[in-house]
Formats: sequence, structure tokens, C-alpha cells
Amino acid sequence: MRRYRFETDEHVLFRESLRKFLEKEAVPNYETWENERLVPVAFWKRLGEMGYLCPQVDEKYGGLDLDFSFGVIIGEEMERVGAGLTGVGLHNDIVVPYIESYATEEQKARWLPGCVTGDYITAVAMTEPGTGSDLANIKTTAIRDGDHYIINGQKTFITNGINGNLVLVAVKTDPEAEPKHRGVSLLVVEEGTPGFTKGRKLDKVGLHSQDTAELFFEDCRVPATNLLGEEGQGFRYLMEKLQQERLVVALAAQIASEDMLEMTLDYVKSREAFGRPVSSFQNTQFKLVEIATKVEIGKAFLESLIEDHLAGKDIVTKVSMGKYWLTETARDISVECMQLHGGYGYMEEYKIARRYRDIPVTSIYAGTNEIMKVIIAKNMGL
Repeated sequence: MRRYRFETDEHVLFRESLRKFLEKEAVPNYETWENERLVPVAFWKRLGEMGYLCPQVDEKYGGLDLDFSFGVIIGEEMERVGAGLTGVGLHNDIVVPYIESYATEEQKARWLPGCVTGDYITAVAMTEPGTGSDLANIKTTAIRDGDHYIINGQKTFITNGINGNLVLVAVKTDPEAEPKHRGVSLLVVEEGTPGFTKGRKLDKVGLHSQDTAELFFEDCRVPATNLLGEEGQGFRYLMEKLQQERLVVALAAQIASEDMLEMTLDYVKSREAFGRPVSSFQNTQFKLVEIATKVEIGKAFLESLIEDHLAGKDIVTKVSMGKYWLTETARDISVECMQLHGGYGYMEEYKIARRYRDIPVTSIYAGTNEIMKVIIAKNMGL
């Protein structure tokens, strides 16, 4: 069954195969991963074996040379299992594309095959304890010393921070640059590099199985050959990739909304109160009608964004709209659906409880929704 207009028979078969794989390998284990606060590396390796890591990578590096539409399917099916698998989408659709776009041939040959197999798990380290959305003001420095850069600084809230062994780090190679963003560069740091250490696994409100950590760099010596692209161009590179990153977040929020609607419909039909199904009460019906309408509007908007992105269009404004509206809509839906579950909705054994705590962060990462509105306002000429 096709979900989008752009889907072909190949997409349908890919989705069916992936869904069967996840039902066998992920669904039965997901609760354990949530409790252990980690998706095991062995699962990443299985994803790689099956071709579900970075399918867009060129065949000469071990990929399938597919386009982002297959990444959409992977992102959707992962989200249906649980938001704690978001690290896979970060690896596939956010971090690895930096290497594909800006790395030298030598760097691609060195890193991309491992990204496809799961031997490399990637992370991107931008956020710092004192710097979130204001990326130009990062404090982590990387000073050139012969054939190396010496990194000093700290990063926090890093997705895949525990499992990750190939980290794209935003640094200041020229701390005195004006304007400040011109001093930002991107360095790739591999696990085991002297001076690079991981801090504690952060205990989050939600996304429990997705590992998040602090990273520390103390006189960390990184070969100059690990510079990604040109020195001083890191801020521009990051901005160029944000359209797809925010689209990935919008996609996850939409799938979460659809999942919450489906599970709530099932619940109110089976649950009785005052001698009749909860679904028979007019308030319940009206709430679910409102949710279903929002879900349908969101699906149509998201499909148009994906199609435009696949066509290579600049849709920064619309993606910013999609990211903020779909994540805030998902948050509102989580509140309504939990309420319709009654007391059971507050129990961990019901999936709605997990959705309720997993959703809020989507309005924060990949640029806060307030930043989305600033972007939209600016592009409206305000």
C-alpha cells in the first residue's frame, strides 16, 4: 500500500521488508532498550547488514545509491516502533550527508563504508553547556598546530553520544573572527583520539533508549586531514543541511501523531464507562475528530514538503513552518490522547505515556520552534 504519491513498487517492498525486520528485531526488545537507556550496537550492525543504514550512499562506498525518499520510509518505520530510535535517523539523514557533501575522496573512502555497515555510528556535536541555538558563539576551540588541530571544550545533549565513535564537532578555528560565524569549522573526531572523552549518559525525561551524552575535549589532537571541507566554512555547511534535518524532525512528529490517534481510537472503542464504550460519548468523538483533522492536514503538508525537498527546491521557510507546527501539534495531541486514556494513560505499560514524554523535545532540537518563527518572520520580510 502506497503512503505517498512518489512511492513506487520498490518503495512498497522496501517498507514491507523493513517493517518485518523491525517487528522481529526491534519491537520485542524495545522495552528492554528503554529500561537500559541504550539501543545496543548489535542492532546497529543488523541494520547495516540489511541495508538500512545510509542507503543513499554511493555504491562504491557500500551504499545502495538510493535517494532521500527511502530515508523517509526508514524514518517513519523507526518512529512507529518508538522515538528512542531517532539516533538512526540522525546517522542516516543528518550526519552522514555532511561527509557525502563536504568530505574529500580520501575521507569518504575512510569513513563511509563503516557508516553503511554500522561499524561507525555517527554523532554531531554542536550544542554546548552555554550555547544552544546561538551556534556562532560556541566556545570549543581547535587551534592549528602543525599537522594537527588541538581541540579544547565541552559539548552536551549529544545524540548517539555513548554509542557514537565518529563525531562531527563544530569548533572555533579562529576565535577572533568577525563576524563570529566565520570562525566556525567542522572536524571529525574518532573514538580513541587522545584527549577525547565521553561523560555521563544523560538521564532525560523522554527518549530513554536513545543515548545522549556529554563530550569533553582536553588538548585533543586531531589530524588536520580530519577537517571537513574548508576551514571557516563550518557555519555555512551546518546551515545548508538544516532543511533536511528539520524535515526529519517534522516527519517523526507526524508519525507520532498518527500513532497516537490510532492507539487512542482502539482504546476508546474497547474501554467502557457508565455502561457503554468511551467512544460513544460526544466529547470523545469531537476530540478525536479534531485530532484526525489535524493529522490529515499534517500529512498533506508533510508530503508536499518531502516532494519539494526531493526536487531540490529551497523550502527553508516551509520546512520551518512544518517543523514548528507539526511538533507543536503532536504535543497537543499527546495531551488530548492521554486524557482520553484516563488513569491508564499515565501508566508506563501504555504506549501513550511514552509518547507523552517523548514528544516535547521535538520542539527544542534541530532549532527551537521560537527560532523557526524568527526564520519565517524574516523570510516574510518582517
